[in-house]
Amino acid sequence: MVLYFEGILKIANLFLAVVAGIIAISLIRVSNQRLELRAWKLLIIALVFFAIQEILGALRAFQIYSSPFLTHIVPSVILGLLIYALAIQLHINHASK
Repeated sequence: MVLYFEGILKIANLFLAVVAGIIAISLIRVSNQRLELRAWKLLIIALVFFAIQEILGALRAFQIYSSPFLTHIVPSVILGLLIYALAIQLHINHASK
């Protein structure tokens, strides 16, 4: 019963990852139009990596594909992109004052 419930949750995560990818694609247009949203481009890339991480998690839960290398590298890339985007946004806000 627990494995069935875990499988349903992983499928829901996969669906949310696809929705996050679609939202990321729609945000690219907005971030290109406004200069103060330059950091969003990195956040969009981090969102795409998050979707990849969710897909890898679903594959691992169903024992289709498991790679310890990818499950540690992808979250590290996400964290690095988030930190870099935050630094860029702080620089943009500091420069505009």
